[in-house]
Amino acid sequence: MPYLFLTPWLLGAIGLTVAPMVVSLYLSFTDYDLFNEPHWVGFDNYAKLFGDDPRYLDSVVVTLKYVVWSVPSKLLLALAVALLLNSLRGKGQAFFRSAFYAPSLLGASVGLALAWRAIFDTWVDTPDYALITIVLLSAWQFGAPMVIFLAGLQQIPRDLFDAAAVDGAGWWRRLWSITLPMLSPVLFFNLVLETIHAFQAFTQAFVVSGGRGGPADSTLFYTLYLYERGFTEFRMGYASAMAWVLLVAIAVVTAVLFRTSRYWVFYGDER
Repeated sequence: MPYLFLTPWLLGAIGLTVAPMVVSLYLSFTDYDLFNEPHWVGFDNYAKLFGDDPRYLDSVVVTLKYVVWSVPSKLLLALAVALLLNSLRGKGQAFFRSAFYAPSLLGASVGLALAWRAIFDTWVDTPDYALITIVLLSAWQFGAPMVIFLAGLQQIPRDLFDAAAVDGAGWWRRLWSITLPMLSPVLFFNLVLETIHAFQAFTQAFVVSGGRGGPADSTLFYTLYLYERGFTEFRMGYASAMAWVLLVAIAVVTAVLFRTSRYWVFYGDER
């Protein structure tokens, strides 16, 4: 009976996720343009990625810069606002929580990206600042991690802060010795989630750059270049290879985060 109830989900997962992934893995070893039969080329697509495509390497660098800049800035802003809201303790907390969360409801919408492009029109057309505008757009949508941080903060026992205050610990000392260690599982969760989302960012770069990754490829995100190869130049085999490289890269980064978490994430049951 449980499997019977799970059947709709299983069919959707197989038909919309597993099967397309298997097909894309096969296509990554072929020369395929959507109009002719796939032609097997082995590892040629992967060899071209790293040895004969300078724009591919540029897209990797741009994406890494975006991840390194946007994830910490977004999490720091989300944590700062969560600490502020947590200190209100019912004095308008619900209103401000909703107000700060509102930008995240827009998600990676085209309208929001167009408005952002209009606001930072001068920066968008300057190679040195174009990527910064997209980082700012990402950081501005800090609502989701903020709500998760706020929920984590409200689960920390108040007795710990009271005891520390009696011992003479100041605000910074309580933050470093109590808040951050107790909040580390939530921080780790947000870090992993936002890192994965940052690697997959597409809409903001596409709209802000006009779909070109400009100026001078300064906003050529990995996903944007993948889209260009697959759906503009119809090199679907090449784009599939790019997609699988991205999947492996995200898996490796996530594994590294999990591996290092043992040194700074505390769940309360450690000796």
